[in-house]
Amino acid sequence: MRGRLLRAALLGLACAAPLPALPSTESHDASLQVLHWWTSAGERRAAKILATRLGEEGIEWKDNAVPGGAGLGAGKVLKSRVLAGDSPGATQIIGVSVGEWAELGLLRGFDSVAAAGNWNRVLFPTVYSLVQHHGHVVAAPLGIHRINTLFYNRKLFTRLQLSPPSNWAEFEQVSRKLRAAGVAPLMQSSEPWQVATLFENLVLAESGPEYYRDLFVRLSPQAASDKRLREALFRLRGMKGWMAPLEELSWPDAVRRFSRREAAMLVMGDWAKAELNEWGFATDDEFSCAPMPGTAKLHLYSVDTLAMLGTDSSRMAAQEKLAKLVVTPAVQQQFNAAKGAVSVRRDADPTGMDSCARDSWTTFAGGAAAQAPSLVHRMAADEESRDAIIAEVHRYFMNDSITEADVQRRLAAVLRALNLRRRK
Repeated sequence: MRGRLLRAALLGLACAAPLPALPSTESHDASLQVLHWWTSAGERRAAKILATRLGEEGIEWKDNAVPGGAGLGAGKVLKSRVLAGDSPGATQIIGVSVGEWAELGLLRGFDSVAAAGNWNRVLFPTVYSLVQHHGHVVAAPLGIHRINTLFYNRKLFTRLQLSPPSNWAEFEQVSRKLRAAGVAPLMQSSEPWQVATLFENLVLAESGPEYYRDLFVRLSPQAASDKRLREALFRLRGMKGWMAPLEELSWPDAVRRFSRREAAMLVMGDWAKAELNEWGFATDDEFSCAPMPGTAKLHLYSVDTLAMLGTDSSRMAAQEKLAKLVVTPAVQQQFNAAKGAVSVRRDADPTGMDSCARDSWTTFAGGAAAQAPSLVHRMAADEESRDAIIAEVHRYFMNDSITEADVQRRLAAVLRALNLRRRK
């Protein structure tokens, strides 16, 4: 209900005369205020690269970073600022949310920038589709994150003569050996979105991309009754036995504990690699990564994008410069190396990437058959659907008295209700 009321309020804002802007220190012709949720050490380094490169174009990047895992805080700030008539010049908006904001008429289009940069040819088709709405380009893509990433302590695995597990039988075998050596096999936060990230990995591993899309993109109530969902839920609960003591940790804290050898493995998007690098742990030395067991040759993805609010014409030149800049080969290479992601460009050179990035980029390049959009990171479904599914999964994970059948019944009912709302 709150989401629909907010949408109605924003729609009214888009159709009515603009509200008077709040006092601002931003000089629109020489600066852009950028709202985002890059607040960890690795993310700040990546944002600084964009700020520096934009400064070289004569435009000051005014940073507006909002803390909060998965961008929850930044989303609330953006909505409140737009309603107050004080929208930032550029903002991080990702996945399905891009189309929702564009539908309200609040995003500036970049068709001319995209045409000049041959975005239709140089970008991966999935990425190019994500930044379009009704055939017009309305966002600039930054990088592709791989969510189905299993980080492991390389030195520990070498000492114990272990290989990263490629299937679930191997995962359990490796976990038993780690436990026998006195090491917790898996680091995991009980924070809802992090639990749901593990769950969407398990759904993809148990079922493959087609069923995954039935459940999380098409929101099929029939998919909620499928035995493959029951198996993924059963696996999620079973993995609790291999985890370090559960706490609700921010993702940087979970990564930090992994780096301290409090657990030998970690399931996290590849932004964790940037954080480890910032703390002095080199990829393929202290740690390395592999696809989640059961997801080799699959890519559970999230794509970072920047959108520009289009209500102030004095910002247009600076916004177009930023949109053009972030897709250039040099910025793509520098930003994504710092962020832990990979380039959105099909002509990127994978030979200069570390092993984690190279496998991510080449797997994504395999095309739509290898790709699955992350539910948790807004690639698969709208905010209301995402939040409803995460709530059910987290409730099951935290309460062992809830059965898999209970969750399936509740999810089927939730998906039926969401589909009814979609048709209204």
